[in-house]
Amino acid sequence: MTPDPLKFAQDNYLLIAVAFASGAMLLWPLIRGGGGGEKVNTLRATQLMNHEDAAVLDVRDTEEYAKGHIVNARNVPAAQLEGRLREIEKLKRKPVIVYCERGNRSGGITALLRKNGFEKVFALSGGVEAWRQAGLPLEKA
Repeated sequence: MTPDPLKFAQDNYLLIAVAFASGAMLLWPLIRGGGGGEKVNTLRATQLMNHEDAAVLDVRDTEEYAKGHIVNARNVPAAQLEGRLREIEKLKRKPVIVYCERGNRSGGITALLRKNGFEKVFALSGGVEAWRQAGLPLEKA
């Protein structure tokens, strides 16, 4: 008996659909996160802050920011960023570290900042959650 791929596909269409969907979900972060800029871990971020006077941009909502943020971070929620670019324009020539809660939103924000002339933009890998896990200090608003 010879296997019939068409019969298999008809009998297992749900299984095939789930396989394609899970593959697409695995690839989505790679596709979406590309082009934004370099990702940095907490060690590299602290080096940039201490030795290169990097600015830190928290793109979480105001309520999230108030619960705890990296010391001296400026809060510009992701939804408001385009409208507030003029406010942070003076940071264009210095390193800027962008972070969110877990690192999901910061890649898109770094891409937007690069498109608007920011020269050295970095996304904090793992976001403020990685910062907490590393035992680094946070301040509350």
